[in-house]
Parts: sequence; C-alpha cells; structure tokens
Amino acid sequence: MAQLGFYFDMTSCIGCKTCQIACRDRNNLYGLGEIFRRVETYEEGKYPAIRYFSTSDSCNHCERPACMAVCPVKAISKVPDSGEVIIDPEMCIGCKSCVSECPYGEPVFIESEGVVRKCDSCLPLRDKGELPTCVAACPMRALDFGPLDELEKRYGSGLVSSVKVLPSPDTTGPSLRILARDVALA
Repeated sequence: MAQLGFYFDMTSCIGCKTCQIACRDRNNLYGLGEIFRRVETYEEGKYPAIRYFSTSDSCNHCERPACMAVCPVKAISKVPDSGEVIIDPEMCIGCKSCVSECPYGEPVFIESEGVVRKCDSCLPLRDKGELPTCVAACPMRALDFGPLDELEKRYGSGLVSSVKVLPSPDTTGPSLRILARDVALA
C-alpha cells in the first residue's frame, strides 16, 4: 500500500472549525490545549484590500517523523504498509520529547492520562471502511484522506506540501497535499 496522507483544499475552507470540534469529540479531548486538529485563520493587508486564508492542520504522518526520532522508549512508530505515525500509549512515558521536537506542534501531552497522544487519522474507523472524523465532518468537503498518489491524481496539479505559516517540508516530508490560496504561498 502507498503512503497515506491528508488533502486540504484551502480554497474551499471557510474556517468553521467543524473538523476541529469533531476530532476533539471523537478523541475525548476536553482539557485546555488538547487538540489534534487545529483550524487557524490568517489575515493580510490593510482595509479595503484585506485577504485571508485558513489552515486545518493535524499530524502530517511524515515520511521522516521528528517525533519518532526522539522518542526514548520507541513508543512512536510508522504503520509499515501505509505510513501513518502512531503512538503506543502503553509504552509512552510522558516525557514530552516528541511534543517539543515536532515542527508542527502536533503531539499533545494529555495531563489527565500522563501520556502523549496525537492524530492517528482515525485508524480504528478506517479499519471499518469509514473516513477520518475530520474528513467526514467537513461541510465544505475541504478535507480528504488516502494514498498520496491517488489524492494527487484526484485533485490535480498545483498541490503543495506547505504554505507560509507552516514549517518547511524539507526536514520531515509531511504526507500532506494542499490546494492553496495564492495569499498563503510564500
């Protein structure tokens, strides 16, 4: 199986945060700062020429995950055939090394559990043939998930792996394809 990842259509996203709320609900994330998917809106320019764009970010299931490289107990691994990055909560010691190392700020320390958790792209749902919760919840259909090569074919050329508010993709190789608004490009 090919590397799996997320597609995000920035040109359709309205910044409503439905994907973020659905993810929090699905993963029982109720503490302050406990978010696996973050929606942010950025503005540029001065009145009357203001432009904006929104991002919807979660774990990018990177080709070279920085979080995995620093885990002292090897609690973070990649699913062999599909490349998702997962954390074994039974092995995690809650040291937060992965939290500070991820350039995307995605692994989250769950205070009440004393461990780090992160987006697993709803692996249990996908094992049943369902979409990740964030993808299914998006009212604008701005998110998708699947093999990167299929996403690239389905959504065409011009996709990027980063925009000016995200870190360079060179270090980790994020499994993310974005149809970006021109204002979001560096």
